[in-house]
Amino acid sequence: MKKPMEKNKQTVMSHLLEFFFVGLVMGITEDMLAIYFATDEQISLETFWVAAAVAIPFAIISEIIVDMKILRKLIRP
Repeated sequence: MKKPMEKNKQTVMSHLLEFFFVGLVMGITEDMLAIYFATDEQISLETFWVAAAVAIPFAIISEIIVDMKILRKLIRP
């Protein structure tokens, strides 16, 4: 049986990952749309990788800033 703190950490980590992936998908989608409408560039795998390279750091930074309280719970022993 898991201790209450372990379950809490597991739940917190699960929420962090969920919001990270949702933010990542939204960021990539937003970047792909911006590239398409601003440059009339065809959507390709190369365009996707550029959008992902831009979106990943922003998704990480936004998770850290928005979920600072949750992150502290996760780090706390």
